[in-house]
Amino acid sequence: MGPLVELPLFLASLAVTLYAARSFARRLDRLGVRFGLPETLIGLLTALAADGPEISSALVALIKGAHSVSVGVVVGSNAFNLAAMIGLSGLLAGSVVLSRRVLALEGAIGGAITLVATALLLGWLSAPLAVILTACVFAPYLFLLVSGVHHAADRWLGANPAGRAMRALTRHSPPGAAVGTRDLAPRDPDDPTHHLLALVVLDVALIIAGSTGMVQAALDLGSRWHISQAVLGVLILAPLTSVPNAITGVRLGLAGRGAALVGETFDSNTINLVGGVIVPALFTSVVVRTTVAKLQLGWLLAMTFACVVLLVPRGGMRRGGAAALVIMYAGFAALQLA
Repeated sequence: MGPLVELPLFLASLAVTLYAARSFARRLDRLGVRFGLPETLIGLLTALAADGPEISSALVALIKGAHSVSVGVVVGSNAFNLAAMIGLSGLLAGSVVLSRRVLALEGAIGGAITLVATALLLGWLSAPLAVILTACVFAPYLFLLVSGVHHAADRWLGANPAGRAMRALTRHSPPGAAVGTRDLAPRDPDDPTHHLLALVVLDVALIIAGSTGMVQAALDLGSRWHISQAVLGVLILAPLTSVPNAITGVRLGLAGRGAALVGETFDSNTINLVGGVIVPALFTSVVVRTTVAKLQLGWLLAMTFACVVLLVPRGGMRRGGAAALVIMYAGFAALQLA
């Protein structure tokens, strides 16, 4: 195939993937409401749907043997999310403010998973141990979501800080407003449940098909135009597949929904690392070898913890802190280009 075929295929596959992910998130939201799932669990499910393009692209690249593309998509997406969702929102809205208890909860989970994934990618942890550590960090949080945050927190954690944090998280819009489906998804009570389930399966198939076409076209174009696989993953596929999350993040930031914005960002990054790195490591090697890739992992860790620190002040993250986060992403991108 020549570029006259490969480029349109790439753009068409990207469009299909993003559209299917958006539809998938909306339909999961409607099914969650219909089945009476807790609001925060619906949010986590729709956040998973929104991350479909990143995770599927990373897995397709891994299956095709393009290891650098696969890792680049996950690491690049997470760095882009921090800058485009929280950083850009802070610049446009003037600040990102949320409860310190919510920040402590989201920051602890997101930071811990990022540390585990980084150690795994550097070869410092085995895959089974990384999975066990991830389960120890994420399982209690997921249990609270499945049980219903208000009741589970009251019953299990009582008046402890963790319980208060979970209740605060629910009061400040769940992470899953995350994808914005709670605000945007049209309700159709006459649409049969089995019809919605069939459409969800179709959406997943379209996400996989679109990601396959997009990754293959990107690899062909990269080979033709002498673009490295790492650049394809970090600076092309990662930002493009993260656009829906970025748009939602800015909307949440402008609406003053700091907890929803930060929850969506850290949950999205956690899902990317678990689905795109930690679980696949059980079946194939994901260890990075190049110095640049190792530096980028360190940079992502620094961005993650810098974001938490910048959000700590009582007035939240101001424009100066937001600008610092965006500048850190620019340095991350420059590192890859260099």
